[in-house]
Parts: sequence; C-alpha cells; structure tokens
Amino acid sequence: MNAAIADLRQDYQRAALLETDVAANPIEQFQMWFDQAVAAQLPEPNAMTVASATPEGIPSARIVLLKGCDQRGFVFFTNYNSHKGQELTINPHAAIVFLWTELERQVRIQGTVEKIAAAESDEYFYSRPAGSRMGAWASEQSCVIPDRTVLDDRLAALKVEYANKDVPRPEHWGGFRVKPRVIEFWQGRSSRLHDRLRYQLDGAGNWCIDRLAP
Repeated sequence: MNAAIADLRQDYQRAALLETDVAANPIEQFQMWFDQAVAAQLPEPNAMTVASATPEGIPSARIVLLKGCDQRGFVFFTNYNSHKGQELTINPHAAIVFLWTELERQVRIQGTVEKIAAAESDEYFYSRPAGSRMGAWASEQSCVIPDRTVLDDRLAALKVEYANKDVPRPEHWGGFRVKPRVIEFWQGRSSRLHDRLRYQLDGAGNWCIDRLAP
C-alpha cells in the first residue's frame, strides 16, 4: 500500500453523540443535523451518495442532491431511464450516505424506494431554471454518446424550440423517495471509538434506538 495514503489519519474530537441528546424520531434528528450543516456553511450539505443494486446484487453508487425530506422519506430527482433509475425501478431498495466532514459526522440510511407522485415531480421541475429543464430533455442519461457536441447541439435546438414557451417535464424524469427503515448517525470520536446510534423500525412501525460498536 502507498505509504502516503496509509499514513493519512485524523483524530476526531469535535463532539459526542449520546442517547440522552437525540430526538426519538430519526427524521427530526436528521433535520437538526442537516440544519447545523447548513448553518456551518458546508459546501452542498445536501449532497449524498445513493447506492442501488441489480436484482443479482451487483451494486453501484453515485452522488446526487437531496431535494426533500419529511416523515415519508428522502427525495431526489433523476432520469428514470438512467442506470440508477432502472436499477431502483427493478430492485426498489437503496442506501444513502451523507458525509459532513467538517462536523465529523455521517448519516447512513437504508430503505425501500418508490417514485413520487407526478404532481410532486412537476412542482419541483417547474421551479428549476430553464436551462436545467432543457437539460432533462437534452441528455439521455447514462447512454453512450459519440462526443460532447451531441449535447450542445440538442440544447441549442431546444433553446430555439422553447424560446417563448415553458419547457414541459419529460415523462422519463421525476423523483424517487427512499422510505427509511434504518437510519444510523455517526459522530467521530477520539482513538477511532466513534459514536454510532442506529434507529430501526420494529414490526409495529416504531423507531428503536441501539448503540453500535465503532
């Protein structure tokens, strides 16, 4: 192993995470941590890794942006025909990771996936800048293209087509909601003895909290 990589380490000492300090509901706890990440002016605090898998269990992961969070789950938007869109449709299970390095925190989420209502996708789509809306039409996400000019040419044509009109939402573009069953909050601690509190739904739909060894 490259010695320079192996020697990279940091001792975490910013905070602790105790059972007595957290909310009984993990969505409320997430919102508190998220608000603190925003208040700390972290770059793109809503950036999250979303992992999906094929029915055979072959995983893939990528960074996307969280665009909504409530008691129903965590929402992001994508092209439904993309690599992740197809995997999440066929195998509707996902894992999410938020990493807020400056706060020495991460949040891990596991759950099932559903497409959000078309009206919800419309509401977000029409709040986007016109260029982003055209981009949803211009890009056949995850498909092989010969070069960059394909995208540029498509975008130029769309700008002419929709010069004086609203850009409609493509049927292949919309939101997914990850409905959590497990949410783990991780706070870095000294000597790698990190705090890990896991919320897990029981059979009655109640959240149970466990401490996990680091």
